[in-house]
Amino acid sequence: MLKTYNTADNSLGGLGNLRRLAYFVAVVETGSFTAAAERLGITKAVVSQQVARLESEFRTSLLVRTTRKVQPTEAGQAFYLRCASILHEAEDAFDELAESSAEPSGTLRLTAPFDYGVGVVVPAIVAFMQRYPACKVDAIMSDQTLNLMTGNIELAIRVGWLTETGLQARKIGTFRQLLVAPPAMARQVATLTHPGELAGLPFVANTALRDNLRWDFTRDETERQAVTMQASIFLDATLAVREAVCQGAGLSVLPDYAIADHLATGRLIQVLPQWELPSGGIHAVFPAARFRPAKVRAFVDLLGVVAQSRSGGLVAWGHE
Repeated sequence: MLKTYNTADNSLGGLGNLRRLAYFVAVVETGSFTAAAERLGITKAVVSQQVARLESEFRTSLLVRTTRKVQPTEAGQAFYLRCASILHEAEDAFDELAESSAEPSGTLRLTAPFDYGVGVVVPAIVAFMQRYPACKVDAIMSDQTLNLMTGNIELAIRVGWLTETGLQARKIGTFRQLLVAPPAMARQVATLTHPGELAGLPFVANTALRDNLRWDFTRDETERQAVTMQASIFLDATLAVREAVCQGAGLSVLPDYAIADHLATGRLIQVLPQWELPSGGIHAVFPAARFRPAKVRAFVDLLGVVAQSRSGGLVAWGHE
């Protein structure tokens, strides 16, 4: 239902004023002056008078009046479509302004991958609750891609490469994939100069990834090398892979956000730092909607800050 706008009754150029457009649209959509007046909360006489002024100014019949129904003429129908579009745009502007000034409140329901959720999203949730005590957060940490439309979820954090359609997304960061090893393998990996030398080393595969054994390395954006690793351990969670590597099981490829602290403290070391693996994006994904609640916008803004602060120093082994 269209809202009523309090504008002056004087003419604003050839379009007439916004109030009379709202009166005319209400008549067309309800099919009568009486129903339009009830919708707008004014008298039937005012509606009839204002629509008559439109017809008089443009010297065009906009409506065909019968005892049973009011219908637009051909010119009236074309005018109605333009007026309805203008009024909806005005409503959107007012709604967006109201949302931008609203204080975050209510329960925010979100989902995130388990590893990124534990390392980055949970700290953001704590900071969010401290800043906005009127909010509550209901978070689902899962490596499964939950359906936002059927799961009553307002926000999903996706790590990697987006494949979903029909949703809105905002990129909040990127991550690098790093080849890492336990300190116990420091001597073995320190002599490595090329990805082709990796094939015979023990490897822990992350089966949560679609292609977990074949890795494409690049150097200086010109030299490329694909390597197929031979794994003896297969695990289906990033944090489990990380722990296996820390325990000395072998090499693996892990996202930087999951291992920044481990690299900084020496529990893991980066292998072949001069060679790069494909980077990925971190996105906030929303159900398709015209506006997002203040609580969603505020949390995504805060999450972007926390994500940036989670990057740590790298301890690398290998030769340039």
